[in-house]
Formats: sequence, structure tokens, C-alpha cells
Amino acid sequence: MNKKIKILLLEDDTILAQTMVQILEQENYDVTLAIDGEEVLEYTYENRFDLYLFDINVPLLNGKDLLNLLREAEDNTPTFFITALIDTKSVLDGFNCGCDDYIKKPFDIDELLARVKATLKRKNPTLIYKDISFDLLENRVLKGNEELALGNVEKDIFSLLIRNIGMTVSKSSFFDYMNKPSEAGLRVLISKLKKVLEIDITNTKGIGYKLEKL
Repeated sequence: MNKKIKILLLEDDTILAQTMVQILEQENYDVTLAIDGEEVLEYTYENRFDLYLFDINVPLLNGKDLLNLLREAEDNTPTFFITALIDTKSVLDGFNCGCDDYIKKPFDIDELLARVKATLKRKNPTLIYKDISFDLLENRVLKGNEELALGNVEKDIFSLLIRNIGMTVSKSSFFDYMNKPSEAGLRVLISKLKKVLEIDITNTKGIGYKLEKL
């Protein structure tokens, strides 16, 4: 199952929140909405996110205090403050809390999307192996300049291999990404990757598979 980029949005303005969720989901992001700081803590306790978008003036626990708590808990998830507070002190306070970017309301949605994409690109770089490039943010695999026709599960399998070059990845790790996990199904997926990508994947008998070092 291919994993979308997960964004946690903290915004108590109902209309703005609904608009932002709709726009971000149109960009194929998986968006979770929280309306107060304590709700964010509940979500982050149970889930991992790729990006936080926090308003500051929200109920129960404001965005700055919330981010301080998250950073103290060693949660380094990239964070944007999106707020109407535009004075220099508020901006500096926001960065001192550990935010990565500061968007002032009202904002241009294209600018927001561009900043989000740039931040996620730094976190999800393009991985290179031989003449193959895997853009993790766009979820595209290219050989030279040609995009390869791989399904989402095949891309997830390849992602595990390319992130662990030279190391054997256990079968159970691959199974986590398969809709119907089985050794036979995994062999079929590995065989297709070897054929389409023209790469050497070694079977470590009884354990898993390994993408050989260059």
C-alpha cells in the first residue's frame, strides 16, 4: 500500500480549515485536521506525520506552546506556523520555538503549496541507483529520462531495497507493504523489479532480499 505524505493541520477557523484540507487533498496529501492543541497531542501520540501546519491562536494549547512540547519530546517533524500574527517579535518567537517556516495570513495558496513541496522535498530526496532515480515525494521511478510503469506496491518494495543498499531486507518488512502477503507473491514482485529495472537483487535464502552495492 503506497503511503501518501501525511500532514497534520491545526486550525480552528472552520471555513479556512475546510478550504485548506480540500486544497491539500487535491494535491494528494493525506490531511488530518485538529481544532485545538490538545487534539494535536493525541494525534501525534498515535501517528507519525511528515509535516505540521499550525495556527498559533487556537484553543486549550496554543501553537507555540504545543511546538515547544513536541520539540522537547524530540519530535523534529517540519513545522509551519500559519498565523495572523505578523509583528517581528511573534515571528522570531515562532522560529525560537523550532518552526521551519512562517506563513502570514492572509496567504497565497500557491505560495503555501510551493513552500510545503520544497520542505517535503528536503525530507524526501531523490534516491539514485545506477541510472535509476526514485523521486520519493512525487513517487516516480525513472530510468534515464523515462518514467517506468511500476505499481505502488512495486515502488514500495523498491523503496525498501534502495534505502538499504547492501543489506538484506527481511521478508516480513516487504510483507508490510503487500495487500496479500506471501512468499510466492514477493518472488513475483522481485522478479518484475529485476526485469524492469535491470538490477541485481540477491535472494538471501530464508531471510529476504538485498540490492547489491555498486
